[in-house]
Amino acid sequence: MPSLKALRSRIASVKATQKITKAMQMVAAAKLRRAQVAAEAARPYAERMERALGNIAMSLKDSPEAPKLLRGTGKNEVHLLLVCTAERGLCGPFNSAIVRLARERAAALEAEGKEVKFVCVGRKGFDQLKRQYEKQIIEAIDLRSVRVLSYEHADGIGQKIVALYHEGAFDVAHLFYSRFKSVIVQTPTAQQIIPLVVPEGGDSGLGGAVYEYEPDEEEILAELLPRNVSTQIFRALLENAASEQGARMSAMDNATRNAGDMIKKQTLTYNRTRQAMITKELIEIISGAEAL
Repeated sequence: MPSLKALRSRIASVKATQKITKAMQMVAAAKLRRAQVAAEAARPYAERMERALGNIAMSLKDSPEAPKLLRGTGKNEVHLLLVCTAERGLCGPFNSAIVRLARERAAALEAEGKEVKFVCVGRKGFDQLKRQYEKQIIEAIDLRSVRVLSYEHADGIGQKIVALYHEGAFDVAHLFYSRFKSVIVQTPTAQQIIPLVVPEGGDSGLGGAVYEYEPDEEEILAELLPRNVSTQIFRALLENAASEQGARMSAMDNATRNAGDMIKKQTLTYNRTRQAMITKELIEIISGAEAL
């Protein structure tokens, strides 16, 4: 049986931990609102841009004059997985859920005989993937020094991905991130960003409207397709930021509750042990008095 001193130390330690988890929960709650607003504001723009590009691209997707980002390389052998995760942990299964989805996609592609490469955005995803795919990770992008995400950060990543594509490093690129729904629900999501996925059956999401473009479609696509890659990455980073804070808030709330339960159990054990020791001392005193 542990001594009273050990029990007191254990209770004090758990109480200190509880204060930390409670503080982290409050910080995450404060950051969540701003991150949620940014993520929700980016969704309509990213979705509308994708639909507009799909509308422009429908007439050109089979044309040899179409930009390479639209028509593809003509092959489907090398796949790049762009895995976006957080830079920090203590956010429940948030990071591992994204990595798990990327691993499942990589395993499925390798089973089909495809070559898989990785670009990791975020330290936690890199740390998990390097155990199994270290030689296939071509770059790890660290955003720990970034306080507030901006389009420039995503554009830098997008330009690297597009440059790799034009160098022939891969044929298809997939983006992995976690879509924010609520504090307790974040959905791991996979999205093909290169080449652009053109809606089938002429459904562009623009209500069947027909547009004439100036300048011509090829020039517009050459300008907007690289920007769309950066836009989709920016959206993923914002969704991740909101999902991370939501997951951390939920995880720290659970940790605080668990610490409270542990404190109650340890306090009960402490009181029982203390009572047993007092009873034992009283019995020894009474026995000694009777012996006299």
